[in-house]
Amino acid sequence: MSFTRREFTRQSALTGAGIALTGAVGALATAPGALAADDPEHGRDQGSGNGRGGGHGHDRSPGYGPLLPDPEGILALPAGFSYRIVTHSGVTTLETGEPTPSNHDGTAAFEGPRGVTLLVNNHELKGPRAKWKYPVPLTDGLVYDPAAAGGCTVVETRNDGRTAEWVGIAGTSTNCAGGSTAWGTWLTCEENSDKAGQNGMTKDHGYTFEVDPYDRRANRDPRPIKAFGRYDHEAVVIDPRAGHAYLTEDASGPNGLFYRWVPPQGFRHGRGRLRTLADDAGVLQAAKCFDRNGVFVDDLSRATKTGTVYGVDWVDVPDRDARTVPVRKQFGQLDVTRGRKLEGMWWGDGGAYVVSSYARDESPVAHDGQVWFYDPKRRTLTLKVLLGVNPDPSVDGAFDSPDNITVSPYGGLVIAEDGEGVSHLFGATENGRTYPIARNDLNVGTADDPRFSEFAGVTFSPDGKTLFANIQTPGILLAITGPWKRQPNRPRTADSATDTGSSS
Repeated sequence: MSFTRREFTRQSALTGAGIALTGAVGALATAPGALAADDPEHGRDQGSGNGRGGGHGHDRSPGYGPLLPDPEGILALPAGFSYRIVTHSGVTTLETGEPTPSNHDGTAAFEGPRGVTLLVNNHELKGPRAKWKYPVPLTDGLVYDPAAAGGCTVVETRNDGRTAEWVGIAGTSTNCAGGSTAWGTWLTCEENSDKAGQNGMTKDHGYTFEVDPYDRRANRDPRPIKAFGRYDHEAVVIDPRAGHAYLTEDASGPNGLFYRWVPPQGFRHGRGRLRTLADDAGVLQAAKCFDRNGVFVDDLSRATKTGTVYGVDWVDVPDRDARTVPVRKQFGQLDVTRGRKLEGMWWGDGGAYVVSSYARDESPVAHDGQVWFYDPKRRTLTLKVLLGVNPDPSVDGAFDSPDNITVSPYGGLVIAEDGEGVSHLFGATENGRTYPIARNDLNVGTADDPRFSEFAGVTFSPDGKTLFANIQTPGILLAITGPWKRQPNRPRTADSATDTGSSS
């Protein structure tokens, strides 16, 4: 049954401000220029900060203290923390002896046998293979398009530091983010929609593929999940109860869309089942939002205060494979709601956390990052994190341009920055305070013109003891350990459901 504007407006009138704080993480905000929702516990605005400021008198201070410069010039961490390099493009090698591919991006961690952690690591390599020094090797049987440079590797890492790495999929393009599934696989997303014949490609791109870290044979003969649509994919999560997939699109001119895929009646998720779907299976839809007064919202940047709630309708995509017109251009200005740089997602607390990295001239209102929470039961999007425009990204202290994201087992969110200037991993607590976790000290520019690559692939090990993250350029996968502690106002970290239900 459709959740109509009239129903949402009536619900808003009945519940008043209480509807503005759905989800587990509460209203989060960060400096500079962030706007925090009223604190329901203390009855006043919580303000903003960069993790160094004070708070309510009885609150424990969030975070782990200041970041200490790394003598090795790679990763600044708080006192008591350490890191080790798991893979390093051009330095470490695969089982075959070939070099680790470059441009690490989205990553997921899976529990292996006897203390082993299995990581599936995206490599965001766009265009023909000749463009890249370290493309993903074309391993026999695992290649989709032999002209494309991207793909995924699977990394087996042990507590004693021993590591093995092999190809999970090759011949895909611009593997950016993705999402893990409840049945233990990784969905890798192509953030590029070149067709066969464009940029040297021999097959169409812009799809999602499934990679199984446990069974190498399951990855043979890669097949795109065309039912999820062809566009510049960023991330995907799957509702373990209803079976719906939620997907983000990182695109502009016009801005990208937030999608939902509804499986066909009777379909049940499980290992290897997505690749059996017909190209037109289920229904692909785009979000259309409206405020509590029933007024259509054209772009997510319109929200200027955390706690803002939008109702969501879903509009069917006319041509999901975009044979003549890109999917996001198949809708008129009043048909769907757009968002600038819709990036990482994470399923937790019964819904999807969704990142809009930043907004500039392509959007109605400028900001330096948003994190939304989509509640599938209420069909609402709630703004959880809002980052004001950072006036000087070269100065350490403020945070901007969130990209990959994870819900922390110690409370709140852990977010990877993808912006100009200084690059951080940072945390955000439920009560609206942020704190640094790491800073990228690896200068890939010059002394006169320093440049610091983005962080990506932020994810905790299954036991919660290790935080994995990538420095995208040149491509370094890091394992961070230390005295992790529960952060103030700890939310639940994941939905308790483990079933993979069918569509309804």
